[in-house]
Amino acid sequence: MAGKYTLKQITEVEDSAPNFGFGEIQEVRFATKDLDAEATGLSHHRLKAGKRNPFGHKHEDAEEVYVVIAGSGRAKLDDEIVELGQLDALRVAPGVTRAFEAGAEGLELLAFGPRHEGDGEIFPGWWS
Repeated sequence: MAGKYTLKQITEVEDSAPNFGFGEIQEVRFATKDLDAEATGLSHHRLKAGKRNPFGHKHEDAEEVYVVIAGSGRAKLDDEIVELGQLDALRVAPGVTRAFEAGAEGLELLAFGPRHEGDGEIFPGWWS
């Protein structure tokens, strides 16, 4: 069991994007372990201006909430596209495939949801 709390500067969490060959497109920091979170997933995403996620993904069990903290862009949710702006909060239900595209100033968002190990499927080139 983790202690009473954990404080972590999100930008000190390792950027995983370069490890997967996506450093030219985005930054992504998965903070769950760094925060000693037992049941909550948290990630920080920065898509560079005009770039899209290189893949879509979905979860079978986890609902996620994305909060835009800077910039703007769009989300593709199954066959729908929605516009996103600063401080928009987007809830995505389990089973919905999603990907994001940054506007002219980039797109920075936080993603929150319950953590279910192995609950995720990736679809390379999904938005193309």
